[in-house]
Amino acid sequence: MTRTAVDPSASFSEREVAPRSYAVELSVVMPCLNEAETLGTCIRKAQRAMAEHGIDGEIIVADNGSIDGSQELAAGLGARVVSVPGKGYGNALMGGIATAQGRYVIMGDADDSYDFSEIPRFLEGLRDGHDLVQGCRLPSGGGRIMTGAMPFLHRWWGNPMFSFLVRQWFRAPIHDVYCGLRGFSRESYERLGLQCTGMEFGVEMVIKSSLFQERIAEIPITLHPDGRKTRAPHLRTFRDGWRTLRFFLMYSPRWLFLVPGLVLILLGAVGYALALPGATFRGVTLDVHTLLFSSLFLLLGYQSVQFSVLTKTFAIAESLLPPDPRLERFYQVATLERGLLLAAVAILGGVVLLGIAVRQWQLAGFGDLDYARTMRVVIPGVTLAALGFQTVLSGFFLSILGIPRR
Repeated sequence: MTRTAVDPSASFSEREVAPRSYAVELSVVMPCLNEAETLGTCIRKAQRAMAEHGIDGEIIVADNGSIDGSQELAAGLGARVVSVPGKGYGNALMGGIATAQGRYVIMGDADDSYDFSEIPRFLEGLRDGHDLVQGCRLPSGGGRIMTGAMPFLHRWWGNPMFSFLVRQWFRAPIHDVYCGLRGFSRESYERLGLQCTGMEFGVEMVIKSSLFQERIAEIPITLHPDGRKTRAPHLRTFRDGWRTLRFFLMYSPRWLFLVPGLVLILLGAVGYALALPGATFRGVTLDVHTLLFSSLFLLLGYQSVQFSVLTKTFAIAESLLPPDPRLERFYQVATLERGLLLAAVAILGGVVLLGIAVRQWQLAGFGDLDYARTMRVVIPGVTLAALGFQTVLSGFFLSILGIPRR
């Protein structure tokens, strides 16, 4: 599906990429932070691959503050060194890509774990019309991992799990979401408007490419052991794993808010159906305490569903996610006016029930009450009033989010 983009104030589907010319066909971008041990090997492999296949290209080293002489080494080998002051993997790559003069970009780590001799295969996929050509190191996608090249947890749990989630949640046709060797067109990169400055940059690229229906291909590659011997890898297993999971959830409000919220609402509704008449099941009587728990489930579930709609609306307005026809249809039905009317009915119903409870108290001379009977009126009354008030607040906030702005 072809999209076009330039105006950041437009929705994603309305953006257009202006026609442009490129000085070279390919830019190879390597993020670098103290990679002097292996950077030279990576640059020479990339240069040799381009020379042998007649590729008109350039090599850019996006340096993120190295103090080991990486910049001088890269410049001495003919690479263009770009200094990127903002720290982070994503920052380094965005800084390098911003200066790239090629129609296509291939990015890869400078630790010699990726073989830059593979460049022609990635370029062929891009020439064939794919927007993103993703490498795959895992055997499930045809890749190969050399002994000692990937930590045990990464190979057998973290990477397969997150790759499975990205296929299920975002329909991305890839098997190795973390692979750092990938190629993409400049037009596609500019359409995506990537935001992440840290290690989530690569995951964001895959997720957005799938959500925005970019053309994605996957190429099996071999992962080699890290060539650095004097320093540890930048990746941190549990910290970066949590950051990835958090990012997945942020981009999928359905699984973070909507589904849990609907489950809680269902539990609350079942609880009400059983507790209001005081049902007994296998000797267990469901009374007002069950009713109170059910109200809690209803309130929490309703808040969670509301938050799902709010976050999805905000993400679409900021072009973090593409427009969703289902949400648009929802807004055609759930207008502010109808929401306020529904809220008024709920609040009125709650006030009536609470008024009945006060009347019962009055009839008892404002003395002791039969709480098992009275709370069957008070709890639903409080719940209805709270749900109605929440509807008013969320309705106005959604209207604010929907105001056109630049």
